[in-house]
Amino acid sequence: MSRTLEILDRLIAFPTVSADSNLALIDYVQDLLARAGFAVTRIPSPCGLKAGLFARIGAAEGGVCLSAHTDVVPVAGQDWTRDAFRLTRDDGRLYGRGTTDMKGFLASALALAERARHEAPDAALSLAISYDEEVGCVGIRQMMPTLEPILGRPRAVIVGEPTSMQVAMGHKGKAALEVTCHGQSGHSALAPNFTNALHLASGFVTEMVALQDALAQEAKDPAYAVPYSTVHVGRMEGGRALNIVPDQARILMEYRHLTDTPGPELRARIDAAAQAVASRFGAPDGITVEEVNAYPGLSTAADAPVVGWAQGMAEGAEVTKVAFGTEAGFFAALDLPTVVIGPGDMARDGHKPDEGLDLSQLAACETMMTRILADLQA
Repeated sequence: MSRTLEILDRLIAFPTVSADSNLALIDYVQDLLARAGFAVTRIPSPCGLKAGLFARIGAAEGGVCLSAHTDVVPVAGQDWTRDAFRLTRDDGRLYGRGTTDMKGFLASALALAERARHEAPDAALSLAISYDEEVGCVGIRQMMPTLEPILGRPRAVIVGEPTSMQVAMGHKGKAALEVTCHGQSGHSALAPNFTNALHLASGFVTEMVALQDALAQEAKDPAYAVPYSTVHVGRMEGGRALNIVPDQARILMEYRHLTDTPGPELRARIDAAAQAVASRFGAPDGITVEEVNAYPGLSTAADAPVVGWAQGMAEGAEVTKVAFGTEAGFFAALDLPTVVIGPGDMARDGHKPDEGLDLSQLAACETMMTRILADLQA
């Protein structure tokens, strides 16, 4: 595991917070993969300040694709007791931003890539490496027009988000929405004569509470901690002064949906609620709902061949579903057999100060990589 730890040390040292560039890390990874004999395609972001990579050794058909993102969440405002961007080791754990989410997996995949050059797998090994996953899987969506034609048809895709090395078959899809409520400004002494945008907003939020109550009684999947689809209002703002009737209010919200509650159907119910509230206030066009971002869910069948194969690679790991979103749905949407497996515990360490990774988890990931390489040579 020494080479993996060397690579992880380098990866942690790149402060690839989503708001900042990842190009220095990408330069390092691109050089490593090229020296390992991989054909590497660099995929710049539209802004040019970030990039992703796709690299492959071997034929385009079959084989295994390992997927990872390079960005991490911020450390600002968190109470770290050690340098967040320096890998440290203490009492069986590795510390640093990204150790769990998800540079530990990426380091193990890159170490595998170096081994693959010398051990000549018969089937293809490929790596898909993205940016801006932490802000809603933005990077992989931007990469897809370039990535899809060159991705080939791997027989298995592993997205290495932290699952404690269990085989995750599913997660909910998500959409983030911006809701704008349009009222009329006026003097507060005459407030009843005007449409108050905050009243529209509060009426809409009340409808979202009712929608959540309804969803809790509908489709359920007990594999999730919250077994039904959810709507969540995270922010509401509006108004300029106490004596001015607000002419605009803004709500930021999201929904996360099960496969049995398709996203478009849930969005239609939200739109209908917005129209009903606006009409109630005599302002039929008073509420607009716009999608800010979305990513697909993952729903791989328990009896799919990729699940049994992945359990073998991960030493008979249990199957599970995860509460958080990943990039896996983008690969599954291409009809590629996809699962999520990676070292680390998201609940324990994800997005937290003093983020860490148990060495035993990284060792289990290394074992999985060894099994994958052997499988590619079979």
